[in-house]
Amino acid sequence: MENNKIPKQPHLIASYFRVGQLLHWSLILFVLESWFYWVQFEASIQKSSLLVMAFWMSCFMFSFVHIFLVIMDGWSRFQNYKRAKDLFFDHGFSTRVAEMYAGSKCQRNAAIVAADELGYKDEIVAFYKKKGVKWYHYIPYFMTKDPWFLFRNYFWERTFLEKSYTPKYNFRSMSLAHAI
Repeated sequence: MENNKIPKQPHLIASYFRVGQLLHWSLILFVLESWFYWVQFEASIQKSSLLVMAFWMSCFMFSFVHIFLVIMDGWSRFQNYKRAKDLFFDHGFSTRVAEMYAGSKCQRNAAIVAADELGYKDEIVAFYKKKGVKWYHYIPYFMTKDPWFLFRNYFWERTFLEKSYTPKYNFRSMSLAHAI
């Protein structure tokens, strides 16, 4: 970053919600689905066959488990954001850094938010566009390349169990210091 001058930085909580915007909407959806499926399951206990009860319980379990998976995914993407922001700050916009986060819509969004907060949004968006990434590329690329991804450690570690990352810089205080 030139002379360590950075644009005004949002609060970390605002960045967290920007990074995981898609995931937070999914979380709301899964909570509502879980509630709906639970209501249907409870109603089926009195009136339905075991097969109908099993159907509604399966739907409930699917949605309920996804609540926790989405929360873990959001936390992992926030770790990606913090790391990407440090890397962009240290090296300026770098296609190597952007490439590290090109694998999924959520990872790309984490890198885009990090780059945007440092003034590199146009560069990273142009890079992903040049790579052929479209707005509707929601399914992570590794899922289409490796049908056994659920049984791979990299999937679980990179998607839900990303290690906690402590940023090297306090960007908010740095931007406030330059504003004075």
